[in-house]
Parts: sequence; C-alpha cells; structure tokens
Amino acid sequence: MLNNKKLFERRKRRTRHRLRKVERIKPRLSVFRSSKHIYAQVIDDLEGKTVAAASTIDKDLRESLKTGADREAAAQVGKLVAERAKSAGVETVVFDRGGYLYHGRVKALGDAAREAGLKF
Repeated sequence: MLNNKKLFERRKRRTRHRLRKVERIKPRLSVFRSSKHIYAQVIDDLEGKTVAAASTIDKDLRESLKTGADREAAAQVGKLVAERAKSAGVETVVFDRGGYLYHGRVKALGDAAREAGLKF
C-alpha cells in the first residue's frame, strides 16, 4: 500500500511528464507549497537554469505580508515572479503545479501571474 508521500511523488512525476511531453521548449513555472510559505520559480529545462524566482521569504514581501501561508501571499508571489520573468525576457510559460491540486494557494498564484502578464 502506498502512503501519502509516495502518492504525491507519483502525481508530481505524472504532471511533469505530461508537461515535458507537450511543451518541451517553453520554460515552466514551478510551484512549491509548504505549510508556512509558498515558492515559485521559472525554470528553463533546456539550459537547466532558473530564470526567475520569488517566495514569501523574499525581503520585498516578508515585511508587507501578515503570513506566508494564505492566498494573499500566494497572489503577491505570483505577481512578483511574473514581473521578474518578464524582465528576464520570458513571456509564455507552462504552469507546473507539481503534485498539488490547482486550488487555493496554487490557483491564487497562477491567477496573479496571469494578471501580471505571463501567458500559460
């Protein structure tokens, strides 16, 4: 029987496999969600480099946020990572939600990144 961690890893591998199969040339917007913070980074898999990154522990956001574990914080991170990606020359990405559902904080981050100008 599989435990929760192994099921999560299976979902994550399945999601990443689909992304790489369909959209190999676009960078991906990867999301990691912990119980206290949320992290996002735009990764160029062809070169193996991180193009832009943002999280709730950045100095810019840490002072203005009440907590790093709510939808408002995720929206701020989404807006910031979109601005940083656009300044690095990335306009279109593929959204990599990992093993998480597209719901709650992950959805708030994605919607804010779209509103800030990233296309996916």
